[in-house]
Amino acid sequence: MSIRDVYIVDAVRTPIGKFGGALSSVRPDDLAAHVVKALVDRTPALDPARVDDVYFGDANGAGEDNRDVARMAVLLAGLPTSVPGVTVNRLCGSGLEAVIQAARAVALGDASVVIAGGVESMSRAPWVLQKPERAFPAGHQQLHSTTLGWRMTNPRMPAEWTVALGEGAELVADKHALTREAQDAFALASHQKAAEAWAKGLYDGEVVPYEGVDLVRDECIRDTTSMEALAKLKPSFRREGGTVTAGNASPLNDGAAALLVVDEEGLRETGREPLARIRASAVTGIEPQLFGLGPVEAVRRALDKAGRGFADLTTFELNEAFAAQSLGCLAEWPELDPAVVNPRGGAIAIGHPLGASGARLAGAVAHQLAAAGSGTGLAALCIGVGQGLALVLER
Repeated sequence: MSIRDVYIVDAVRTPIGKFGGALSSVRPDDLAAHVVKALVDRTPALDPARVDDVYFGDANGAGEDNRDVARMAVLLAGLPTSVPGVTVNRLCGSGLEAVIQAARAVALGDASVVIAGGVESMSRAPWVLQKPERAFPAGHQQLHSTTLGWRMTNPRMPAEWTVALGEGAELVADKHALTREAQDAFALASHQKAAEAWAKGLYDGEVVPYEGVDLVRDECIRDTTSMEALAKLKPSFRREGGTVTAGNASPLNDGAAALLVVDEEGLRETGREPLARIRASAVTGIEPQLFGLGPVEAVRRALDKAGRGFADLTTFELNEAFAAQSLGCLAEWPELDPAVVNPRGGAIAIGHPLGASGARLAGAVAHQLAAAGSGTGLAALCIGVGQGLALVLER
């Protein structure tokens, strides 16, 4: 059996909304449907009935996204009922996992035209109540927030594995002796690059605002922040000697992203030039408390599979869960030119809607390669509970 070439024809995303912000009134299944419909509408030559499957990443799935949000998106977007959909969960890597699974189906000949993406509404993530062990408990019951992080943790898990995500970032900062100033400087650069990219219109070709919502740009970008302003923020996780703050970490967000993934036959049916070709991917595991360093080995393996090295990279979208986490990864890739990393800003400024972020990164790399005309790009994320995921694209 021959392996088919896999192409990304187009990629779209919503502006990323802040927690409780402009997109907080929009259901996650509606956000997902919006980017699916926008993607199909942008390729009028393609019969929507030709879409073989829809893969969507979703990290929580505990609220309005609970009934296979990929299938809900298909139906709400008005695609034919013959188009199926499947939802995947690799926590923060879910959106990229959806792209990788879609690419794998196309490469193996199981599909020719696939939509892949991700969605998350952290604003609308519900509180959940565990069922009592017996009927009619007399005592108080605890509600658990599903917005972010550990909840209902298995008591057999070692305590060092289940630290808060921010404490995990502090552990990476300890490991690589990353100062508060270095982390704040990284965060400031993220905001500056994102603001500049928006001002230059670099996101105009991929961002599709949600109709009826007054949001045309990523909501968390702080154009006027400074090292002085960031320095005033208190550590969020360690009171004594802490370096991780709300200013040098990604915020809580809402948003969705989607990509059109095809083989040669599908490409002809779209009548479009592809943005990029998918070359290789890799996933790896690491100690859960050091999840921030998860991409280190995944990136090396993905590049090796693609027959490429760090010197070949034109652009590299590394998800900025925390400045400490990103800087820790960069410290372990001395061969990498940091100038190619997140050239249009990263998640600290743009936002990190968990299940959508990986799809946003893959789409961003594809658009940047198309703008450059040629090159090799890479998208990678750290993942809670200790994983790393990476995807190599080429044009």
